[in-house]
Amino acid sequence: MIPIRTSVPTVDEAEALLAGIRRTVDIEADGAAAALADEEPDPGLLEIVSGPFASVADVDERLARTESYLRERGDRRAVFLTVYSRMTATVRTAIDDGAFVDPEWAASYLVAFAERYRRALAAFERRAFESLPRPWLIAFTAAVRGESLVAQDALLAINAHITYDLTYTLGEVEIDPDRDVKREDHDRINAILARLVQTVQDVLVEAYAAVGIAGVDRLLDPLDDRLALLGLKGAREFAWRNAVLRADLPAWLGERYVDWRAETVATGAAAAVLAPDVDADATGRLREAEDGGDAASAFREAVRRRM
Repeated sequence: MIPIRTSVPTVDEAEALLAGIRRTVDIEADGAAAALADEEPDPGLLEIVSGPFASVADVDERLARTESYLRERGDRRAVFLTVYSRMTATVRTAIDDGAFVDPEWAASYLVAFAERYRRALAAFERRAFESLPRPWLIAFTAAVRGESLVAQDALLAINAHITYDLTYTLGEVEIDPDRDVKREDHDRINAILARLVQTVQDVLVEAYAAVGIAGVDRLLDPLDDRLALLGLKGAREFAWRNAVLRADLPAWLGERYVDWRAETVATGAAAAVLAPDVDADATGRLREAEDGGDAASAFREAVRRRM
C-alpha cells in the first residue's frame, strides 16, 4: 500500500492544482468546438490517422505524412506536428543506437505516447468532441479556428501531450516490474523532450524575427513556465508521480484522483497559454506580424534547420 504522504500533492503540485482550478473556470471550449460540429470531416486526414500505430517505424512515417497533409492545406494543427514528428524520429534513433536500458519498453512507450495523440486527432476530426480530453479539445479548436498565434498553437498541443497524455502513456506501458529501470528510460526520453522544448523556444524567436518582429524572446522566456503551471520539468515529474499513484493506490481511488490531477493542471495550463501574462500591445504586435507574413512556414523552416 502506498504511504498516505506519497499521495499528498507536493507544494508545486498544490499550487498548480489551485491555479488550474481558478483558470479552468475561464475556459469555454465546448461552445467554440460546437461551432465546428457541422463541418465535414476530412476523409484524407482520417485515412492517415484512423488505424492504430503498429510500430515505431509506423509512428515515424505516419506522423510525417500527417504533418505534410495538414501543412499543405494550411491547417495550423501542423505546427505541433512539425516538432513532434522530429522528436519521434530522434527517439527512434536513440532506440536504434542502444541508448535505453530496456529498448523494448522504450519503443512501446514511444508508440503508446503517439497513439494518445493519434486517437485525439482522429476523435476531433470525426467531431467526437465528447470523447476528447479537454486539453486536446482546447488545442485543436484553437488551431482550427485560426485565432491563436503560432506560438500558442505549438504550446497548447505540447501542453496537452506532455502535461496530460504522458500520465496515461506511462499507465499503458506500465512502470512495473523493474520500476527503477523504467524510471531511468523515462528520464532519458524526458531529456529528449527537454531539448525539444528548448528548440521550440529558439525556433519561435527565429520564426517571429523572420516575419518582422524582434524581442519575442522577452515575451516567451522562459517558455518552460508558459508551457505548464508546473513548468515542463515539473510536468514530466508530475506524469511519473501520477503513474505511481495509479499503480500503487487502490483502483477505485487512484484512477479518479489521477484523472482529476491531470485534467485540472493541463486544462489550467491551456488557459494560461491562451491568456498569457503579457501586455495587450505586445500580443497585438505579434498578431500583426503573423498577419503580414507566414509565421507557420517560418516556424517549420526554422525547425528543419535545427532538428
